[in-house]
Amino acid sequence: MFSLFDFNQDRGSDSESIVNDNLPENRNLRTTSFVVHATRGLIRDQTARRKMMLVLILLALALLLCGSTFLRSALDPHEHIGRFILFWVACGWFAFTAMLLAIFDLLIVKLESRRAERQLGEKLGPNPDD
Repeated sequence: MFSLFDFNQDRGSDSESIVNDNLPENRNLRTTSFVVHATRGLIRDQTARRKMMLVLILLALALLLCGSTFLRSALDPHEHIGRFILFWVACGWFAFTAMLLAIFDLLIVKLESRRAERQLGEKLGPNPDD
């Protein structure tokens, strides 16, 4: 008889596959796999990389503005050293990550321009002035 769950025949019964998918090891594996694939997507796609840089810079600037103005009393280093350190480390981490993405983007653009220049040189042939 046809069942909606027949696509998992090689994994055993439906109840076993549901139980196996909910084990902590499988959840960690799925989370790790998602993070790896999301990171690859950000690194490979120029538009997504640049959007992420923009979001990170705006987030760092918003934290800088908030931490310097109305959150100043809540982040007083003499009273709340833990909050102070955590807040400014997070702000610095966002800025540092945006900077690393920008450097990576610069290197990729440079590499692509060299590759395009080489392809154009091959297409046009040898230069008679050489």
